[in-house]
Amino acid sequence: MTDANHKTALVTGAASGFGFEFSKLLASDSYNLILVDYNEPELDKAKELLSNNYPVMVESIVFDLSLPQAAACIYEKTKGKQVDVLINNAGFGLFGYFNQTDWQTEEAMINLQVTTLTHLTKLFLTNMVARHSGRIMNVSSVAAFQPGPLMAIYYATKSYILSFSQAIANEIKGTGVTVTVFCPGQTKTRFQENVALKSHSEISKSHWIADAAKVAAIGYQAMKTGKTLSVPRFGNKLIVQLNRLLPRKTAISFVRILQESIRK
Repeated sequence: MTDANHKTALVTGAASGFGFEFSKLLASDSYNLILVDYNEPELDKAKELLSNNYPVMVESIVFDLSLPQAAACIYEKTKGKQVDVLINNAGFGLFGYFNQTDWQTEEAMINLQVTTLTHLTKLFLTNMVARHSGRIMNVSSVAAFQPGPLMAIYYATKSYILSFSQAIANEIKGTGVTVTVFCPGQTKTRFQENVALKSHSEISKSHWIADAAKVAAIGYQAMKTGKTLSVPRFGNKLIVQLNRLLPRKTAISFVRILQESIRK
């Protein structure tokens, strides 16, 4: 257990996947942790593992970040603590034709990946700029760089995160605070299972799927160095250039073919 003078990081979606990997990296750098996730059993396991393996203080908050006013609630729960790093990682996807998918699920996705992420960023960024210190990472995706048939809302929310993060990163230059937008591709996380479960499709068996720990380390290093945009792996760097290399209509058609192929 460490003392209260150590810096503190808040990670959303921290129970598994990238969130848990980021939490391990932060703990190895001696950050106290505030872990936020809706999955209480998995969050308890993550907290126990981190507490047992790193000399840091680990606090957990069980909360559904897709609910209205979620950001304000989390901010209130952490009042009195100086959050030095914020990682907005929580997110999920939904596969299927837009006219057939469930609106309640899509509304929750928009609330989580647009409203809550934006509000959390605003609340903690304001404090960071005031003290001229802090780092924020918003987790987007290679999906952010083009429209995505069969995952239309997911791609759109990730595009928002990319645009929003790059804009505020420019606004705060010279303040001592940095904003990084992390855009991974297909990765072995619970996200893949959740997409399949919510859409009643099979889990992707694509050979493009990368190891979460290795990919997270790339994003974490980008955040530490204050890099605005991080796209890990060569194949993903090619994907984000689709709209530059191909006519937009062709790029969208290619994404649909890719989406259909990885779900088979």
